[in-house]
Amino acid sequence: MCGITGYWDTSLESSADELKSIATRMSDAILHRGPDSGGVWVDEGAGVALGHRRLAIVDLSPEGHQPMISADGRYAIVFNGEVYNFQELRQELLALGYSFRGHSDTEIMLAGFCEWGLEAAVKRFNGMFAFALWDRQERLLHLGCDRLGEKPIYYGWIGRKLIFGSELKALKANPSFHPEIDRQALTLFVKYSYIPAPHSIYQGIFKLPPATLLTWDGRDTQPAPVAYWSARVAAEAGIANPFTGSDEEAIERLNALLLDAVGLRMMADVPLGAFLSGGVDSSTVVALMQAQSNKPVKTFSIGFQEDAYNEAQYAKAVAQHLNTEHTEMYVTPAEALAVIPKLPALYDEPFADSSQIPTFLVAELARRHVTVSLSGDGGDELLGGYERFFLANNVWKKLGWMNKSLRQATAKGLTSVSTQGWDRIVGSLGAVVPKKLQEFPGSRIHKLADILAVSDPESFYLGLISHWQQPSNLVIGGSEPASNFTDRSKWAQGTNFTEHMMYLDTVTYLPDDILVKVDRASMGVSLEGRIPLLDHRVVELAWQMPMSMKIRDNRGKWVLRQVLEKYIPKALIDRPKMGFGVPIDSWLRGPLRDWAEELLSENRLRDEGFFHPAPIRQIWAEHLSGDRNWQYCLWDVLMFQAWLEANK
Repeated sequence: MCGITGYWDTSLESSADELKSIATRMSDAILHRGPDSGGVWVDEGAGVALGHRRLAIVDLSPEGHQPMISADGRYAIVFNGEVYNFQELRQELLALGYSFRGHSDTEIMLAGFCEWGLEAAVKRFNGMFAFALWDRQERLLHLGCDRLGEKPIYYGWIGRKLIFGSELKALKANPSFHPEIDRQALTLFVKYSYIPAPHSIYQGIFKLPPATLLTWDGRDTQPAPVAYWSARVAAEAGIANPFTGSDEEAIERLNALLLDAVGLRMMADVPLGAFLSGGVDSSTVVALMQAQSNKPVKTFSIGFQEDAYNEAQYAKAVAQHLNTEHTEMYVTPAEALAVIPKLPALYDEPFADSSQIPTFLVAELARRHVTVSLSGDGGDELLGGYERFFLANNVWKKLGWMNKSLRQATAKGLTSVSTQGWDRIVGSLGAVVPKKLQEFPGSRIHKLADILAVSDPESFYLGLISHWQQPSNLVIGGSEPASNFTDRSKWAQGTNFTEHMMYLDTVTYLPDDILVKVDRASMGVSLEGRIPLLDHRVVELAWQMPMSMKIRDNRGKWVLRQVLEKYIPKALIDRPKMGFGVPIDSWLRGPLRDWAEELLSENRLRDEGFFHPAPIRQIWAEHLSGDRNWQYCLWDVLMFQAWLEANK
């Protein structure tokens, strides 16, 4: 795991020393991604500079140092990530006559490019990666990203320069970079709480989408990324050609594949462990790790005193059953709150998933003991684990049969009762209502009313996952560009409503929220995170499995639960799903109130000129009074405001 950066100045106005100096400055900006060593390589005749920061994981010797040049001298590479099947590829290349000076996957990648070509080689890689590859022979610069988007790479053209890097910090360190905020991206941010690829917060700077390659020849044209793998194709192919075996065969096949995926990700020359929440996904990963380890796996979890947010006791029970070497830390509110000032620098652009706080804390805890940590992310998207899948499906089944005018009338009836009134009504029903739905029921019902009048289930789901329903009315000069959410030509075909939701989450929420959160939190403390459930073979198998193997008896991840029961008693993990969150709603009324009030002051909002103050001040007042729970919408605005303050 590392940090990469660089640029290509086609004007050829910079000397070798200038190229090296700027590339060094850019790579030093992401020192946290690779504190073990760094390097810069320049091709003065072409105006190309590559920078690298190394977190040594495999082949700790100098033979793994980057930038690295291919044996034939044609290619120069900087690479962030891991190619887990590099030993298999190494044997294949040895049989073809190649020899290697070290034992790193980077050297295998370079030989693969020489032997098979760029796209064919990348298709053979099983891993997480972002790389920049300079072809000295053809004078082409290639950028590449892994299939699911685990590793980030930002890029953009500034005049006759193409600049790129693992984080925006690296690009900002280039003296030619003078960023301007993209109000379309800001509009997307306040709607979804993150900025979907290919957008970034800055005009003209893009994120390379998952499973794509971008090749530039140095001319004036700015090429678009080209896909070498497709989540959409995987979904459509899986649905068209479903797994036809029995339940038992499906369980065994998934178990065998996950054992291999986990085993590949246990390869490291440094201490290794795993995050353990006690939920299905992380428990499965840890169980499969322990099944392949001759010593206790190191596991890590954090806990909170607030019962609604605490899973530590469940993680501890799983750890005790599996006999892992478990470390837990109970976090005080003060310790959690102390993370908030670090968020703008950690995430580099506005990011408002509040689970960013506990994710950073557990990464920080793990880094005290290990350099690599596996996690259980991805299971909910692939195997139907999110509660919103059930909520959207069930509500639409009950109400979707109504014509639009009847649904509008229903919505009007729901909002005729105040949020406080609904709170009292639901509160009077007591145990009849699930505990999860007893939290601010009035706010939930009013949000339902806001999105009830849409014309189809897809639009209903979009409304359900949106924070600000009309973000263009909030952002001054903002408009919402087309995205994977709204461009129907990009949707997977042949899906039912639940599959459609799962697909959208896989190509939006997973890479642009979950994986951003894991990458920045872990790399912020120089920890490598690995995600076995996102092995592309697991993704493809998940789409082949019929929905009955994913969702059964109104519960998600059925087949994964059966795999887990091979290793852990059902009683240890058979409980309602919990989110990995913190009580932002009460913090905003308490210890964060003064901080938030300063960032949300009417004069400040007006002077900065990005948001219309009135809607923000209204929901802030409603939140403080307890009339509504506006934590998500407020956190979106606050995370932008805090980021803006840190980036003036």
